[in-house]
Amino acid sequence: METVIAELTAKIRDLEAELDTEMAKRRAELRIGLEHGRIAFEKELLRRHRELKTALAPYLWNAHPLVVLTAPVIYALIVPFALLDLCVSIYQMVCFPAYGIPKVKRADYFVFDRHHLAYLNALEKLNCAYCSYVNCLIAYVREIAGRTEQYWCPIKHARRVVGAHPLYAGFDDFGDAEAYRKRLAEFREKAAKDG
Repeated sequence: METVIAELTAKIRDLEAELDTEMAKRRAELRIGLEHGRIAFEKELLRRHRELKTALAPYLWNAHPLVVLTAPVIYALIVPFALLDLCVSIYQMVCFPAYGIPKVKRADYFVFDRHHLAYLNALEKLNCAYCSYVNCLIAYVREIAGRTEQYWCPIKHARRVVGAHPLYAGFDDFGDAEAYRKRLAEFREKAAKDG
């Protein structure tokens, strides 16, 4: 059974790599490149993007009233998200060295590049930055939580977990006490080595 799970996990990694390759091809088709680490568009494409930009005033004027009314609710969540970011960052800064777990590199998870898109107005760019921050933060927190779980409790749940982190598939089965007792030190070594 463990061999099948390991094989399926390897297939998932292969498919993710294939997906990354296809997404890179799509970026090339859209003529998006990098110059000195910065996103660069061909001049003609950039001109077309600017033509497709909706000015801020018409964008706001045409917004659905419920969108306008709910916007403060969405943006108010920045406070708990920023607090989560601070707390989780402090947690890993203090605890991971004590457990020998490599720290999660923040820069690997936080990507802010949509502001380079000339077809977005200022509010759309702000919305994109907010969504990027929250989704990147959740991925960052998930990795920190996954490494913590791998160190402290590498046991699968009895029920199916929706959206489990990548380390979860390698955990011991629920109810397999012998495997857990035998492999806990191995999981901790793996957490310290792999990060």
